[in-house]
Amino acid sequence: MSSTLLRSSAVRAALRTSPTKVARAGLAGSTFVRGKATLPDLPYDYGALEPSISGKIMELHHDKHHQTYVTSLNNFSEQMAEAKQKDDVKAQIALQPMINFHGGGHINHTLFWENLAPQSQGGGEPPTGKLSQSINDSYGSLDAMKEKFNAALAGIQGSGWAWLVQDTQTGSIQIKTYANQDPVVGQFRPILGIDAWEHAYYLDYQNRKAEYFKAIWNVVNWKAAEKRFQ
Repeated sequence: MSSTLLRSSAVRAALRTSPTKVARAGLAGSTFVRGKATLPDLPYDYGALEPSISGKIMELHHDKHHQTYVTSLNNFSEQMAEAKQKDDVKAQIALQPMINFHGGGHINHTLFWENLAPQSQGGGEPPTGKLSQSINDSYGSLDAMKEKFNAALAGIQGSGWAWLVQDTQTGSIQIKTYANQDPVVGQFRPILGIDAWEHAYYLDYQNRKAEYFKAIWNVVNWKAAEKRFQ
């Protein structure tokens, strides 16, 4: 691992032991300080998912892209609070799409980091229990589900996500795609998501995104997915 990645990891480790660090709370494990969203720490080093995802990709994806969503969400949320104080309905309407986009980016990426694990920590190991049974019932096998999931990822036009979701009304699982940073809300519960934005893979795979879709299954954290499945 490069010295930059080691330094980044060391800084985050220090933050995790800091007495001023606020415990995780809220939706999708997001952290909040005085009502503000904060960038969640990764439970593994940036280079721990190699060769499926490089340390450089993880560093840029987490510390740059996700941080931008967090910063922008906080900024637009403050503007929204001011607009509400002033009873400025037009400003509130104008701000809402930006809050939806950056808030969705924060939620989606927080879930995404939890979706992944180094192979030394169980990444890539198949699901068990009720989730495994539900996958078999719905798709015939885990490999068949992966094939359909990757086809859904490949079918995304532009930027977006593919998710394995659970219908909260029926309990059944489905594969659904969402544009841009739209989060999984309402009738469906997110179980497992894969980021299909170019920033998630381009440094490693360039235009060969199908290789990224295949490789990422080697570091999928099915244990985290099992905890979300009800």
